[in-house]
Amino acid sequence: ASVAVSQAAPPLSCNVSDIVLTLPANQTHLTPPNATLSYVALGVGVQNYTCSNTSTWINVGAVADLFDISCLYNTPLFNTIPNITFAAWNITPASVIPLELISAFSGDPVVLGQHYYVPNPAGSGVSPKWDFTSARLKGHSDAYAIGARVGDLPAPTGPADIDWVQLNVVQGDLATVVYRTQTRGGQPPASCAPGSPLLSVRYTSQY
Repeated sequence: ASVAVSQAAPPLSCNVSDIVLTLPANQTHLTPPNATLSYVALGVGVQNYTCSNTSTWINVGAVADLFDISCLYNTPLFNTIPNITFAAWNITPASVIPLELISAFSGDPVVLGQHYYVPNPAGSGVSPKWDFTSARLKGHSDAYAIGARVGDLPAPTGPADIDWVQLNVVQGDLATVVYRTQTRGGQPPASCAPGSPLLSVRYTSQY
């Protein structure tokens, strides 16, 4: 999506203007963007769940680090890097943070920012936020995007992976639309016991 603050940003490590978002054929849940992509990120983190009174897990947000993967476009790794990273992330000790894991692969990864949830600016509940103000666009207070989901597609790779989603940005100048695709992991077990502690499930994706 177009990024209003990008003119003040340091240059990306690779050009993203020719990158095309690939969506599964014959689906109507997500629509291709009508603007040039500004960032392509690998998200590495956790989806968080709480157990409801009906013994089902309810998503209460996520926390992830976002790494620039634009240089991988037109290589076999571009759409497979979430899978490769997830395989390593899923067996990594809890003491290891995503940056340490990615650094083991690439040495000096470009950190774009963080993804986490904040109170819904329109009312109750929480909303996803992509925040570049402490990393790539440090010092630019408007370099974030808070999204509202407008499309949801079950992951083509199967029920163990969280859905692909499309979100319109309702606050912040980082983007106008955000997509989560190429997801791996992140889904909770089918049921839980009421009173269970917060569950964090590791995942990776493209944003």
